[in-house]
Amino acid sequence: MSAPIERIAIIGFGEVGGIFGNDFAEQGIGVSVYDILFASKRHRSKMMSKAKKCGVRAKESLADCLLHAELVISAVTSSSSQDVGKNAGHLLRDGQVFLDINSVSPESKRKAARYVERSGAWFVEAAVMAAVPGRRLRVPMLLGGAHSIVVAERLASIGLNVTPCSDRIGIASAVKMCRSVFVKGFEALAVECLFAARRYGADDAVLESLAASYPSLGWKDHLPDYLVSRVAQHGVRRASEMREVAQALRAVELRPTMTLAAAERQQGLVSEMAKRNIRFDSTEFSWRALADALARGRRPRST
Repeated sequence: MSAPIERIAIIGFGEVGGIFGNDFAEQGIGVSVYDILFASKRHRSKMMSKAKKCGVRAKESLADCLLHAELVISAVTSSSSQDVGKNAGHLLRDGQVFLDINSVSPESKRKAARYVERSGAWFVEAAVMAAVPGRRLRVPMLLGGAHSIVVAERLASIGLNVTPCSDRIGIASAVKMCRSVFVKGFEALAVECLFAARRYGADDAVLESLAASYPSLGWKDHLPDYLVSRVAQHGVRRASEMREVAQALRAVELRPTMTLAAAERQQGLVSEMAKRNIRFDSTEFSWRALADALARGRRPRST
């Protein structure tokens, strides 16, 4: 077995970066983090407090963050992933592993890989296949790339739940992208279906019908709240991911009709919430309460 990983750099200190950083630090691993918001007057204090609470070292530059790391994890927004790969490619060195866990298209992964591999570092793609907050380091990830099998053993030793998928960059991401068409599309359909049913006063009957057709899914239990909450909490990010999915579909000459519609619905719900100053509350979330709050001041059209 290879030597254990003792120093990790995380680029992007959002939700995933914070969770991973905290859990790695609890194992005694030295964790450095870098985020562009460290330079923001508005966000700096909050980000620094978060770093201290997580037990990680906040770095003022990408170069300082990467300097001594054995493993570099890129956990940024999909729109920033290629820039991160390009910038990191100028700073990485032989022997370092660059793990790209961003939800982007296969071609975006391949472009990032070309930037990184010019440095001599190993690029490994990771497709995160479930929500991170619930499972934390144990969230299932598919790995791709020529070094994925070798790297998988080292990643497993620090608690990551990884499965090599292919020695080619892009296959793991293709699995993620294709799955997202269904998963995020399903969420968007749920929002549209349930909110319309609520405005007509038909929500109980609709849920009864769905439960009768799909009795094992939990339509009369937790499922409606779960599906709508995912959009309400993460709609902007999920819409961005769906636009990456659209790129992936176009690359294989498929029109992303449903994908782009799902992106519009995902982002649209969050935009409507912002207009009405409605904030997501995970502790008391109710899809019916949210639907009612958004419907106030509206009247259904007469038939």
